[in-house]
Amino acid sequence: MRELDDVFARLATSSFRRKFHLGPKERAYLKEKGMTAVLDHAGDFIAMRLAPAHPANDGKQTPWRGHPVFVAQHATATCCRGCLEKWHDIPSGAELTDEQQAHAVAAIARWLRSEA
Repeated sequence: MRELDDVFARLATSSFRRKFHLGPKERAYLKEKGMTAVLDHAGDFIAMRLAPAHPANDGKQTPWRGHPVFVAQHATATCCRGCLEKWHDIPSGAELTDEQQAHAVAAIARWLRSEA
């Protein structure tokens, strides 16, 4: 698993990852619910959609908009198991450990704080 500083340095070189920003609805949701609640949602989304060894619809399970976490997942390459492997060095094909799930949530939190 790569250190987040290294991941974010690599993400900064990707024009695709850099294009993601919170829209007005996601920004309003984050402000209304607060960072703690939104990060609780992030933990739930990671546990349900990414933690299984073979998630349903892998590669297509994360919507592009509608929740600040979804946008953050695409910006931080925590949107599917392929991106987790490529960008975070978290192997596909095995259930995510608690530490790996916490790493994904930490990446999301870091990005959301930079957008807030």
